[in-house]
Amino acid sequence: MSRGILKIIFMTTKQQLPNANAVLVLGICSIVFSCLFLGLILGIIGLTLAGKSRKMYRENPDLYIGNGSLNAGWVMSIIGTIISALYVFYYIIVLLIIGGSVLSIVNM
Repeated sequence: MSRGILKIIFMTTKQQLPNANAVLVLGICSIVFSCLFLGLILGIIGLTLAGKSRKMYRENPDLYIGNGSLNAGWVMSIIGTIISALYVFYYIIVLLIIGGSVLSIVNM
């Protein structure tokens, strides 16, 4: 009987996953600011924080709530990081094309 009471007490004291809301906000901001270099930084920070919290959740899933917002933030951080990385490559290619055309005009 005391085991059942302890189980009820234990189940009512679930904690919010640490950094779950922060990862969600960072994921959203990484998508919003993906056309700037800030999105890449925010996405990487979100992925780092999500990795730590996901590890804690996998070790003791009965202790924590908020796994849905953590997963949503993790996915958005991945998407924001990929979009930002594509923008960085785009900017590099544009700079190479402009630099090459300037050099060809100067050498004429």
